[in-house]
Amino acid sequence: MNSAPLALYLHFPWCVRKCPYCDFNSHTLRGEVPEADYVAALLRDLDADLLSLGDQVRPVTSAFLGGGTPSLFSGAALQQVLDGVRARVGFVDDAEITLEANPGTVDEAHFAGYRAAGINRLSIGVQSFNPAHLKRLGRIHGADDALRAMRVARAAGFDNVNLDLMFGLPDQIANEALADLAQAVALSPEHLSVYQLTLEPNTEFAARPPPLPDDDRVADMQIALQARLADAGYAQYEVSAYAQSGRQSRHNLTYWAFGDYLGVGAGAHGKFTLAGQVQRRAKHKHPKTYLATAGAPSAWQENRVVPPAELPFEFAMNALRLVDGFTPMQFEHATGLPMTVLDDALDKARAQGLINEEGGRLRASPLGYRHLNRLMGLFL
Repeated sequence: MNSAPLALYLHFPWCVRKCPYCDFNSHTLRGEVPEADYVAALLRDLDADLLSLGDQVRPVTSAFLGGGTPSLFSGAALQQVLDGVRARVGFVDDAEITLEANPGTVDEAHFAGYRAAGINRLSIGVQSFNPAHLKRLGRIHGADDALRAMRVARAAGFDNVNLDLMFGLPDQIANEALADLAQAVALSPEHLSVYQLTLEPNTEFAARPPPLPDDDRVADMQIALQARLADAGYAQYEVSAYAQSGRQSRHNLTYWAFGDYLGVGAGAHGKFTLAGQVQRRAKHKHPKTYLATAGAPSAWQENRVVPPAELPFEFAMNALRLVDGFTPMQFEHATGLPMTVLDDALDKARAQGLINEEGGRLRASPLGYRHLNRLMGLFL
């Protein structure tokens, strides 16, 4: 049996309200969440994916329940989903099982139910503690809701929590971003994800851009935030990810190491290797279409083998996000290609000072990390 990690992503597509910056597959909820129908669809979908894997099926090392807002679902519904995974494929003994939670949709009963279902890690979408910025971002929660969510999570027994923060917000100044971070650090989460707000296509912010800080101010903001995070004991291990010792996200590390993962749910993406070929799949995005097709071949909006010529870029797009970069052996194992196919890209990266090589690892240099898209583009 294949002993490589197998991750599982489960997508829950509904939100109370669509945020103006969000380009994820999320849909404003009209009426009640169709819990029973969606749980049944997820398990049909999982059955079909497992069947396609054949003898490459192995226990799940990490699962991530994302959205949308999966915390709109009850603990009982999520327990049904996770029990279904246990019955079909199983989890390794120390599996990391993460739930994304919106502070505006959770209470004591929800968190207790999630913990009872076997969820052992939370990712709480705080984004900011500043009321004016939360309003501009279209968030349904306030700063007090975020503080309460963390208290309730701890009371429910969660000892592995990530907080999401954003910076470079409309009209934000550096001191406001640092105040957000100070409040987050004071809550002592094990992990912090600190993202720059970007204007993504097909979002409300893209259609009507808000006044964002200029690039120089955002860069200064990021440098200041990184220094504060380091001082507080959070080591950066990926572009936007910082963790206390031993608390890196195992699920996201599987993505960034170009590992295998199944994507179950409306719009979910999966990637795995079969017979030496890297395959990518995506399910239909619209919840109604997904509910009608889950478990059937028609559920796949995308189902393709990645051509070998595209693999260097796909690998670099993930591995170069990591502070530790990658080794030649990791590249060859993940892609099935010889390291020589990277010679031209690496020559250009060295000439531009975008990459460092030491201890048998290739990493983005400090300059390369600041211009990561430029570095990744060399691998196209």
